[in-house]
Amino acid sequence: MTSALTDARTAAEAVVDPEMPMLTLADLGVLRGVETAADGTVVVTLTPTYSGCPALDEMRHDLRRALHEAGHERVEVRTTFSPPWSTDWISDAGRRKLAEAGVAPPDRLGPRPAGGPVPLTLHAPSRVVACPQCGAADTEETSRFGPTACTALRRCRSCGEPFEHVKEI
Repeated sequence: MTSALTDARTAAEAVVDPEMPMLTLADLGVLRGVETAADGTVVVTLTPTYSGCPALDEMRHDLRRALHEAGHERVEVRTTFSPPWSTDWISDAGRRKLAEAGVAPPDRLGPRPAGGPVPLTLHAPSRVVACPQCGAADTEETSRFGPTACTALRRCRSCGEPFEHVKEI
């Protein structure tokens, strides 16, 4: 890997998510690739958390700015929806950062069928989500939708604290 590509990758990997600023785009798993084209253009590929992600434009802007500030004049940010993003792509460091910020990280879903549809249900899975404040398992969902489409709101019955939970996708 050339030093220019290493510098570009380092700059891109440091860009924070505009909706969950405790995570970088790399932590979140939406930063899918950083390459250099034959003409020296830095090409960054993103897979948003879902097709209507309102933060996508801000992510592109922040990536371009970070790469320009790192000395890369030509930057192209591409978006791909295949394969679709999954919460399994959140790094271990990202999961730790979520918990440290008081946001319950998602469980891992495991492998998906190759080339097939993602199975969906009409009901949210009934599961235990531990409180990121006190660790208690006695929590309840208070709203399926939180401040971002990727989160739900929950409350701990033990310590009484409300918290967000990143939904498994």
